Amino acid sequence: MLLAPLGALVVPALHITPEQFGRVVSAYAFAAGVSGILAAGFADRFDRKKLLLIFYSGFMLGTLFCALAHTYTLLLLARMVTGMFAGVVGAASMAIVTDLFPLSMRGRVMGFIQSAFAASTVLGLPLSLYLSSHWGWNAPFFLIVVVCTVVGGAIIGRLRPVNAHLALRQDKNPLHHLLHTLTTRSYLIGFITTALLTMGGFMLMPYSTLFVVHNVGISIEMLSVVYLITGLVSAVMGPLLGRASDTFGKFRVFAFGCAMTIVMVLIYTRLSNVPLWTLITVSALLQVGIFSRIISSSALMSGLPKPSDRGAYMSISSSLQQMSGGLAAMLGGMVVVQTGDGRLLHFDVLGDILVFTTLASFVLMYFVNRQVMGAAAAASSQALENKVSQEL
Repeated sequence: MLLAPLGALVVPALHITPEQFGRVVSAYAFAAGVSGILAAGFADRFDRKKLLLIFYSGFMLGTLFCALAHTYTLLLLARMVTGMFAGVVGAASMAIVTDLFPLSMRGRVMGFIQSAFAASTVLGLPLSLYLSSHWGWNAPFFLIVVVCTVVGGAIIGRLRPVNAHLALRQDKNPLHHLLHTLTTRSYLIGFITTALLTMGGFMLMPYSTLFVVHNVGISIEMLSVVYLITGLVSAVMGPLLGRASDTFGKFRVFAFGCAMTIVMVLIYTRLSNVPLWTLITVSALLQVGIFSRIISSSALMSGLPKPSDRGAYMSISSSLQQMSGGLAAMLGGMVVVQTGDGRLLHFDVLGDILVFTTLASFVLMYFVNRQVMGAAAAASSQALENKVSQEL
């Protein structure tokens, strides 16, 4: 999210080509994907707070290396180090959320988490561009190190140990634990659904700016207005959609999000020379559909893994998100074609592919919902039986 908008400053500062800059951007995602898989076997063997702090410290160190990098090679290596630690940070955070909050509350928790992502886009990117224009492209990385230091102190001081899963029976062999998580039939459907949800969105994202400028006819200067308003809508709607998923049912909100996404994607990818307010309206409604799917699916699929497998499951899921996103961006580049005047051809084809992945994910999520709700009902029934037997 941070480095991509700084391309206009980083490329001339380090005297690199656009192709090299693309490698620097993608190195983070692929390193995060690989590290998530490698860490999955160990993810459930430690206190989740300690695991988070170890990899959070590595993320801070990698970010500092990015700030200090003054050549292409050093920046590429620093991005790989940062991604390697960041991939596990995300998985550990989601495992902590799943451990601390019951399924009935996870919708609103996921809503706040997604709102944080939206807020980082609204506030973080403009601030980063401002700092870069005044103090150089590496200034935002120094800022992240400072913010991470404050947040890290809060984690150390305020977050209690998250180690209840250690009392459960664990696989002693990390490789066996990894293979067990990868091959558990009930988890596979969650992994496939995660990959489909990620691939559809990442096919559109890298090319949306070009499409909006050259096909829709919105000036580059007004792009910030579009992203600002859509980001604010996402930040406000996140908690509301999270509460709705807890109140009305996570699968129902997911179904609503799928329907909204399909309709708005078919409209969005076929826009041409429309007023600014039309683009903002369509983009905002599309964000509502996408966030409805992300929040409800994250909350629902968090109910799939057993407590003893949550760290491994979240690590693998995080890796799939990173790798699926990178693969989708590459496939999208093979579909769209840019003409001499800058217009994108076949962008609507990417929209049609997103519609297909959305429909497929809806079918898979139906089975995920049946599985999670069935497990929750069985657990409630068992708890009731235990209570009755104790009273007798």
